[in-house]
Amino acid sequence: MKKTILRFLPVIILLFASPAVLMANNNPVVATGGGFGIESLFRGMLGMAFIMFIAWVFSTNRKAISWRVVGTGLIIQLILALAILYVPFVQSIFDVLGKIFVKILGFSDAGAKFLFKSLVSGEIEQPLLNFAITILPTIIFFSGLTSILFYFGIIQRIVFWLAKGMTKLLKISGAESLSVAGNIFLGQTESPLMIKAYLEKMNRSEIMLVMSGGMATLAGGVLAVYIKVLGGGDPVQELIYAKHLLAASIMAAPGVIIISKMLVPQTEKISKEVEVPKDKIGKNVLDAISNGTTEGIKLAVNVAGMLLVFIALIAMMNFILLKIGDWTTINNVIAAATDGQYSGLSLEFILGYIFAPLMWVLGEKLIMTEFIGYVSLGELKDAGAFMHEKSVIMATYVLCGFANFASIGIQIGGIGALAPGKRVLLSQLGVRALLAGTLASLLSATVVGMILG
Repeated sequence: MKKTILRFLPVIILLFASPAVLMANNNPVVATGGGFGIESLFRGMLGMAFIMFIAWVFSTNRKAISWRVVGTGLIIQLILALAILYVPFVQSIFDVLGKIFVKILGFSDAGAKFLFKSLVSGEIEQPLLNFAITILPTIIFFSGLTSILFYFGIIQRIVFWLAKGMTKLLKISGAESLSVAGNIFLGQTESPLMIKAYLEKMNRSEIMLVMSGGMATLAGGVLAVYIKVLGGGDPVQELIYAKHLLAASIMAAPGVIIISKMLVPQTEKISKEVEVPKDKIGKNVLDAISNGTTEGIKLAVNVAGMLLVFIALIAMMNFILLKIGDWTTINNVIAAATDGQYSGLSLEFILGYIFAPLMWVLGEKLIMTEFIGYVSLGELKDAGAFMHEKSVIMATYVLCGFANFASIGIQIGGIGALAPGKRVLLSQLGVRALLAGTLASLLSATVVGMILG
């Protein structure tokens, strides 16, 4: 542990000592907080300690926890956050990546307008136009694009070098690192395809990390959607949130390794070999596009149906609560007390006041998926529910991941199909993987919040 800290010490000193100098040359991704200081450092350290404590409490073998891995992972996360927020060279990389994402969104819009041109006439309500015509097609387009990149081996090359780094620094197996690195770009059921030959041989701790990695990160297709949801059609805002969402997904990788290895420590020998499979999605590029598009359509239809059902259920609950508020005259009291922000008794009012906006969207993410959470975050942001923009940024990191109850079933079905012998283990580890993904997202948000001040 001491050697690890000493190895990274020059970089940490440089990054901690230099924010003011670096900011003089280049503004941070977004000016959202009061700046890094002793108070923010103390709050951040306290928050990280609490998250580590939760992981320690729920660990299956506390004595086997490798605190060296925990320390190394935290240092990597800290360096990533500082570099992304304050180092001009790294910022320029994320600036380019963000612009690429925003540009690709424009290509998606072109395809959507051609497909739905009869609807783009102003005759339908703008919210429907924004969601049905510009957001759902984004999922389909990005799914097809990801398949092309996978077919030509571009994603595999990036994943390979990321995996090599994680294997060396965090002492995890080659197969685990491939899966976690793949999750930065691919979904929670697509990434395990890269290690399907290893799944049946993986031990309990390795399977836990494969599941947790899927819970803690987001696939490229939905990442693009959340850029649109939070950006609200403003290219400047879209670029800001593109950077943060990309950063959140990358930072989640070392974070989830820390949490997963605390919850289910590695006690068996593992293979450090990193070998990317040569399998391609499709027999040729057209077949790859076809497969990716088909998967994207399935995902888009699933998202649309999920949103329809959950939003309808929320509307039904709110109708019942408003009726109760009418009968008890509590609606008038709530409207007066909130200056009209809430018209009466509702789920938003109850959970919003009990948990505050940040925890309200986290609760939505766990129960109704992160998609609903990001939609609510966008609405809360537009309504001015957050006093500081820093809170919106932190919420963006909190929600970044597939950690929700539906994902447990998705992983049991998806990964279980690749490794039938691990289906029982997958079901046993489902809730722990959900906890790991949630804690990893909270850890990223805590680190970023500490640095923003």
